Amino acid sequence: MPQAILTRIPLRALALFALGLLAAGLSAPQPAAAQGAPRGKFGDWDMRCETPAGAGREQCAIIQSVAADDKPNVNLVVIVLKTADGKSRLLRVIAPLGVLLPAGLGLKIDETDVGRAGFVSCLPSGCVAEVVMEDKLIEQFSTGRTATFIIFNTPEEGIGIPLALAGFRDGFSKLP
Repeated sequence: MPQAILTRIPLRALALFALGLLAAGLSAPQPAAAQGAPRGKFGDWDMRCETPAGAGREQCAIIQSVAADDKPNVNLVVIVLKTADGKSRLLRVIAPLGVLLPAGLGLKIDETDVGRAGFVSCLPSGCVAEVVMEDKLIEQFSTGRTATFIIFNTPEEGIGIPLALAGFRDGFSKLP
């Protein structure tokens, strides 16, 4: 599968959407309230927090966004969070519209094929894949160097978008 060349894109461009998903559980983001307060930088990950409407406590996520240099419309937002009840850890990836939904979202960590996740929803700003992070996946993210997310435009054309994992362990351990 071809590897895309990366460019870091400012979180401002996608944070509104990503944190709207965090706060509203996959509904449309709300303009100013969805930006979340920055709480720290952990390697390549940013932690952002906010108190969702009706929630009794603040919720935080570590977030990273990347875009392919050779395909400017191909970008991903990767969000890792613990659910409000503290029982689950979620990995949400927001991919651009136009991806081939039945193919799902592929994931490799370093050279290990981790598998594919199905897309759960598409909104005007992108399509969302979500998985519960079991201990094994958390360990792979914590010890790996690069996670390569693979999206498909056609059954034959996969685009690999690498994401640096530096700082994941520290950021994840600081999530409330």
